[in-house]
Amino acid sequence: MPDIIQLLPDSVANQIAAGEVVQRPASAVKELLENAIDAEATEIHLIVKNAGKTLIQVIDNGKGMSETDARLSLERHATSKITRVEDLFALTTMGFRGEAVPSIAAVSQMEIKSRTADSDLGTQLVLEGSEVKSQEVCQCPQGTTMTVKNLFFNIPARRNFLKSNPVESKHIIEEFLRVAMIHPEVAMNMTNDGNEVYRLPKGNFRQRIVNIFGSKYNQRLVPVEEKTDIVAISGFIGKAEFARKTRGEQYFFVNKRFIRSPYFNHAVQKAYEELIPKDQFPSYFLKLEIDPSKIDINIHPTKTEVKFEEERAIYAIIRTAVRQALGKFNVAPSIDFERESSFDVPDLKKGEAIRMPNIQVDPDYNPFEQERKAPAKQGGIKFPFEREKASNPADWAKMMRENRDAADEVEHQTQVEKQIPLEGESEKKVIQLHRKYILNHIKSGFIIIDQQRAHQRILYEEMSRKIQSGDSQSQQLLFPENLSLNSEDMELVKGLMGEFHALGFDIREFGKNDLIVQGIPLEAENQNVTSIVEQLLEEFKNDQSTLKNKPRLLLIQSLAKSMSIKAGKVLSTEEMTTLIDQLFACEMPYSNFDGKPIIVTYSLEDLDKQFKKK
Repeated sequence: MPDIIQLLPDSVANQIAAGEVVQRPASAVKELLENAIDAEATEIHLIVKNAGKTLIQVIDNGKGMSETDARLSLERHATSKITRVEDLFALTTMGFRGEAVPSIAAVSQMEIKSRTADSDLGTQLVLEGSEVKSQEVCQCPQGTTMTVKNLFFNIPARRNFLKSNPVESKHIIEEFLRVAMIHPEVAMNMTNDGNEVYRLPKGNFRQRIVNIFGSKYNQRLVPVEEKTDIVAISGFIGKAEFARKTRGEQYFFVNKRFIRSPYFNHAVQKAYEELIPKDQFPSYFLKLEIDPSKIDINIHPTKTEVKFEEERAIYAIIRTAVRQALGKFNVAPSIDFERESSFDVPDLKKGEAIRMPNIQVDPDYNPFEQERKAPAKQGGIKFPFEREKASNPADWAKMMRENRDAADEVEHQTQVEKQIPLEGESEKKVIQLHRKYILNHIKSGFIIIDQQRAHQRILYEEMSRKIQSGDSQSQQLLFPENLSLNSEDMELVKGLMGEFHALGFDIREFGKNDLIVQGIPLEAENQNVTSIVEQLLEEFKNDQSTLKNKPRLLLIQSLAKSMSIKAGKVLSTEEMTTLIDQLFACEMPYSNFDGKPIIVTYSLEDLDKQFKKK
């Protein structure tokens, strides 16, 4: 039998690795920016065209590469970051596996220019799909320029699966900000299709956050600082009053590396408990410094998922540190149990003698005097809750008798009212249960309706019909509202502008990251415009993975969720009756668009069986 196992060619192996490392243009941006950071660059410029599909260029002034290093950087597992296994447990650099450059080169047309400080001339490499087309000496500044053209040109299927330019640009901006935020000591610029998106000068962490998100953030930030043997936490959190309905500025960095951690996010959310509503999210920018041997960052190709040796302890420390910061800066109530207020004595002036306190007692004081003398400071003002005191015990006895007679009369009236049935009570067919469900009688028993899901279904079908018929109407606002979004959300809105207009929103751009809302759908009348748009974006970001090619349908669902009545809202009998009538006029009244039931039916037979049980 002939041998069937063989080594893959390097070009094929690199394309397989590229499938893990380079999932979209933003992945290439992340890897190239991290390489520039590791090269000790102090200035980095990112240039993007056509959402990274046509061009991605990263220019840095770092250490640069020699001719040999430039050629070796194209080999898999060639790296300057580690030399032995033990180095994996003491990592302080961003990249270390040596897969990024060869993986990107395998699926693009790449050009590398690099020069070290001790060389007069640099090296230029031109590649196409891992194949080196030319290598020659060139004139270039110190540092490295990585140019990636026509990403996925040799994998058409992967290129066809890329999203629209606004969506891909959103992901690129997201990766750029994650690197830029944690490295404020590096000046970073970004240009997209010839337009300057960011120009971030060198500074500290707070200045970098303000430069990214705007000067208004300077007043919103609360510093966090906590050092323990397990972890050192520093950074900033947002004040509770600036929490939003959309997950926006939430960043965790471990040893200067951005990570995703729903577990630690829950710790921060817990610290804000009872300070913000459950459907709102605070901003936070937290840096965690941990012994590299206590974590494992090599469990995912993008290195955004990290395993922690003492995860529960870190959770508790994060929650406590955030809560203490909120209390320390008077954002949340705080009680200092170690402070004794009785020692709050004013300081003595120079030369002033110590005086013993005097206690004055009025032996003739009578609390039952009819006429009370108000202190001079109060000017004789009588507070509303003060009552006139009786002048003698006889008056007190009279007042007690009158109060007792009045109480007896009220009790008698209450007993009489309990025996009289409410008018029309026997005809009442609709009942609200726990401000969440609606109970309605039917001939065979009764049904229970989820009021929130019912309203979602009604809104969903109504808006779907209007869009299909082209009859979506907009309610113009008397006073247009301005919305400020971060760059990622702004790119998302740009890509969905057509869908917004089809739903009845009258929205247009009003500056770099600002929108002006002049009209909203008729269904959203009398609702907070900012909350609707923020919740709509949050719902869309959470669900876009399930409906990749149906943005309009997904927006309708998100809009129905954000505008529907919520559990906890008290409904009148007329409102519940109208809701039921509209629900049964829908094409699919029994289940929502996410497949969850709206109506649960109980027959009399089911009830009879329950009462027959022994």
